[in-house]
Amino acid sequence: MEHILPISNGGAEQQATEDIIKKYDSEARFRQLSGWQATMVSVWLILMSLFHLYASSIGLLTTNIQRTFHLMFTMVPIFLLYPAWKHSPKHRFSNTDVLLACASFVVNMYIVLFFDDIVERGAKVTKLEYWLGILAILLVLEAGRRVLGKSLPLLAIFFLCYCFLGRYFPGSFAHRGFTLKRVVQHIYLVPEGIYGVALGVSATFVFLFILFGAFLNETGGAKFFNDLALGAAGTMPGGPAKVAVFASGLLGTINGSSIANTATTGAFTIPLMIKVGYKPHFAGAVEAAASTGGQIMPPVMGAAAFIMAEFLSVPYTTIIVAAIIPAILYYFCIFMSVHFIAKKEGLQGLPRDMLPNAKQVLIRRGHLILPLVVIIFLLVRKYTPVFAAFWGTISVIGVSYLRKETRISVRKLLLALEMGARSALGVAIACAVVGFVIGTSSLTGLGLTISNNLVELAGGKLFLTLVYAMIGCLVLGMGLPTTANYIVTSTIIAPALGRLGVLPIAAHLFVFYFGIMADVTPPVCLAAFTGAGIAGANPTKTGLTATKLSIAAFILPYIFVYQPQLLLENVTFFNILPILFTAIIGILSVAGATMGFVYLPATLPERLALFVGGIMLLIPDTRTDILGLVIFFVVLGLQYVRTQNRKNRVS
Repeated sequence: MEHILPISNGGAEQQATEDIIKKYDSEARFRQLSGWQATMVSVWLILMSLFHLYASSIGLLTTNIQRTFHLMFTMVPIFLLYPAWKHSPKHRFSNTDVLLACASFVVNMYIVLFFDDIVERGAKVTKLEYWLGILAILLVLEAGRRVLGKSLPLLAIFFLCYCFLGRYFPGSFAHRGFTLKRVVQHIYLVPEGIYGVALGVSATFVFLFILFGAFLNETGGAKFFNDLALGAAGTMPGGPAKVAVFASGLLGTINGSSIANTATTGAFTIPLMIKVGYKPHFAGAVEAAASTGGQIMPPVMGAAAFIMAEFLSVPYTTIIVAAIIPAILYYFCIFMSVHFIAKKEGLQGLPRDMLPNAKQVLIRRGHLILPLVVIIFLLVRKYTPVFAAFWGTISVIGVSYLRKETRISVRKLLLALEMGARSALGVAIACAVVGFVIGTSSLTGLGLTISNNLVELAGGKLFLTLVYAMIGCLVLGMGLPTTANYIVTSTIIAPALGRLGVLPIAAHLFVFYFGIMADVTPPVCLAAFTGAGIAGANPTKTGLTATKLSIAAFILPYIFVYQPQLLLENVTFFNILPILFTAIIGILSVAGATMGFVYLPATLPERLALFVGGIMLLIPDTRTDILGLVIFFVVLGLQYVRTQNRKNRVS
């Protein structure tokens, strides 16, 4: 018989979790509609999912038309689901919301209906299009504000103002300026702005993978991952923290939000961590760090992997292959960190009879892994991500019928279609708003100007440029969702690294890592704040601890910029083995240094030696590997001798 750990307090605890998500994740603050309004929005969202399934399989739509339909399907429900202000109605939409939704329908359908005419006259702006374009810009900004908060729309407004006010900027940032008509043309009528490459990726790869996650969730996929992690790691020293690492990593493969991942998994794992003796701030930090890592874990990487492949013009599989080793090392570092703290403080695991049986979990629900296998198989066979996601979603339905408890009924099918579309709204509107940043950068050359100034500020030195880039990404990434985070940092910061000869994929992963780490780095560490809210801990202390647990993410990007072998660039199977071996020992050493424990509490000199030795081991070079191994084993030897001396004194 499979035992289920009694940790939930039913609806009250679920409501508390939802309240925490809404507090820190603006995408979750939608209205709770009822009656005909709820039915109308649900039908719209179901149609949205069906449209995307059609477009990705048998639909013969042009790229621009598909993007326009995607944005139209996105903006209409946003104005109906998301209140404009805190005092706006929370259980119904207003006449103003309906008016804005209708306006969104009009500005997008105009492009669909008159697209051929727009192309034939070279996108020259008519008087009607001029006003429709201004309206479209305002509507996208307002929709973005409602869903994402103020930070991203304000950034977009700054970039738009730069188009008009270029002559007033100093030095190399100055330009002649553009008329409103020219900006409207570039942002609205040409696929460089709102309907640019970012929205294109959202309309294809991203939406389908989000839909795949929604279908998998309706079969009980999230519970399967949690139970599997509990059964596998629950009895280990400090077991609940290791469960958090496993469960968050597994859920992170299909979840595109570090905040939602922290709240969903954390509601389950954080109380358990506190129960076995972890301090509340540490429990919240573990969950935040592990959940944020889900954004750098292939295959989905918070949807950024698809956009990165599009930006770099490389196959999607190239991105996930490059990202896999750093992601595994990141999770290994967190795992060993919580292990060292558990040993340091004498924390035990949970009793076996309170936990699910991992073997039984696999027997009863292990078939839920098969859709992931289908996707990976199709990607390895060089099929497109759209094809893989489509058939992965279809396979979820088929596989669910292998067991009665996982079967998708008609009701669950409709709910999956609705929730998939609802979950995609935030990503889609973020891509549309970020289109302003990309569009104005291509119009004014601002991205190139910023990268040139960044390199000049660093005096052309790569290491200094990397440090400035890291700081810039941490600042730009504050409060932004994963997709927008990557697009902004890759547009503004990555070109500077490219100028200094950094491998493109290494440059983009570098900015992606540090943009994502803003979620656990104070002052605006929303994932850490979410974990602190569940744990009842100090948010800043939780954020600082999460930063310490995420130390690997602050080291690895520097390593793979200088040594791209860590990204499996130009390596064979035989020379990657020693790189992996030394990298694992290096991460073990760094984790011991940051937590101050290996066999015993480490002295300050030992911690410094472990940290330096760990860095040396992470650099794929024979000389540094030998030095790092010597340092690591010397410290290990010293700790072992002290351990034996303690045992002798006790005996």
